[in-house]
Amino acid sequence: MDIEMNHKKILEIVKERLTCSAHNLDHVLRVYNLCLLIAKNEQNVDLEILIPAALLHDIARVEESQDNTGQIDHAVLGCYIAEDILKQLGYEEEKIDKIKHCISAHRFRTGNEPKTIEAKILFDSDKLDIIGATGIARSFMLAGQFGQRLTTNTDLNHYLKSNTVENGRIKEVSKHTPFIEYEIKFKKIPNKLYTKTAKEIGEKRLEFMDEYFKTLRSEIDGVNEVLDV
Repeated sequence: MDIEMNHKKILEIVKERLTCSAHNLDHVLRVYNLCLLIAKNEQNVDLEILIPAALLHDIARVEESQDNTGQIDHAVLGCYIAEDILKQLGYEEEKIDKIKHCISAHRFRTGNEPKTIEAKILFDSDKLDIIGATGIARSFMLAGQFGQRLTTNTDLNHYLKSNTVENGRIKEVSKHTPFIEYEIKFKKIPNKLYTKTAKEIGEKRLEFMDEYFKTLRSEIDGVNEVLDV
């Protein structure tokens, strides 16, 4: 089996399927590069598992994005889609199972904890891409894609009860906002990461993000604005 050729074929398939603005091929490649960076500082990492998992981890994102019930979990559905792709490319069952575990465990809300070093690296890499400057850009790309407001005065607890289902999955993405995502998800990410390298990167990225949302809130509320007259 030509591993490099298979990676190229997987990449072409992913490029055709991923049309979401914040979960497109660019995101996949950023996660892929983060995976390779973190893997350099870990031991016994199987790149034949990690690389296909990184390339395929969001393969079912479009299906989830188009589902207004909140029932489709792209990490779960993605395992089945990935399995079909990998079988067609000649991967052995054992490797397919390991790649599927990485995909199923890369998401907070799925409830599957990463058990292998490859799964932990993919989890960390995917989470790092949603914080820091890149995370801010992605959150507002999604906000524009789904017609979200910049912010909302809705009580957070009320929002969570009315617009999320089991494991915190969102029912109507249009009712979500970057500020809500920051409060319920972004802030918690560095403490959820597994590898030392990812934790160090995550802490720096969150510092930048904290300052950004603090400044944005001040501007929206019209406070602490100093004008030169």
